[in-house]
Amino acid sequence: MHNIFIDLLDSAISDFESLNDIWFAGDSLLPLESSYQVNFPRLELVFKGHYANSFDNQQPDITNVTLGVGDALFIPANAWNKPDWQHECSVLSLLFGKSQLGFSLVSKRENEDGFYDVQKYSVPQRSSHAIDHILNALSSLTHEKKKQPADKFLLIALLCYCKDMLEMPTTDCTRRSQDLFKGICIYVQENFHRNINRNTVAERFNISPNHLSRLFRQEGHMRFADYIAWVRLERAKFMLKRYNFRLEEVATRCGYHDSNYFCRVFKRKTGKTPTEYRVH
Repeated sequence: MHNIFIDLLDSAISDFESLNDIWFAGDSLLPLESSYQVNFPRLELVFKGHYANSFDNQQPDITNVTLGVGDALFIPANAWNKPDWQHECSVLSLLFGKSQLGFSLVSKRENEDGFYDVQKYSVPQRSSHAIDHILNALSSLTHEKKKQPADKFLLIALLCYCKDMLEMPTTDCTRRSQDLFKGICIYVQENFHRNINRNTVAERFNISPNHLSRLFRQEGHMRFADYIAWVRLERAKFMLKRYNFRLEEVATRCGYHDSNYFCRVFKRKTGKTPTEYRVH
């Protein structure tokens, strides 16, 4: 499967002039509900159709843009974007986790619910290498008024590095179960605000729910439900400190449909109520 992603990256790298507008998302404005916001950088490339998005573009108001073929959106860690999947499109997402580089290619038909094709793959991340500096440079560029031509050269350098990691993965973390485990972790970190559970995640990765549970006991030394709860709780802590959302909204944005239940879980896990945590 990884050959698909190599071909896409190779196409973007070799046809340098095909790269059009490069957009940068920020985190100064309040994130929209159901937006994507994770603690690692992401890059989205449009290979087909039109990809509508809302995000913070360092402007007074939220930016609404429809990206076309050759356009890219870079989202630094803890910045956010909210796609509007109304048009036909194929979008490649690169997810730069701390230990795993994830690839996700989704394809959508206009006026149809869901995606007609979803392909995912991941390889071990190379920390303490040039890719860290490239990502830091792109993140810093988010706050610069003049981004060209540095943005395009940095993007090409990033894509070259990602292609190299696909073609020559490191050998210190090659077991298939580890790759699957880390790929699922990235997926949960991206979709914690949605109604996900053991069954829906197992179906997404074409494994049985029992296999998923065994995987987390063996690789993560925890239950899958505990991992989802941990991700949601960590994001709730971030939101309580970073934004002045009402507790009901924090709960909803973190995947809790009952704010009272959210408060009970938060108090049980941290020893403080969400309000106490926010003010201390």
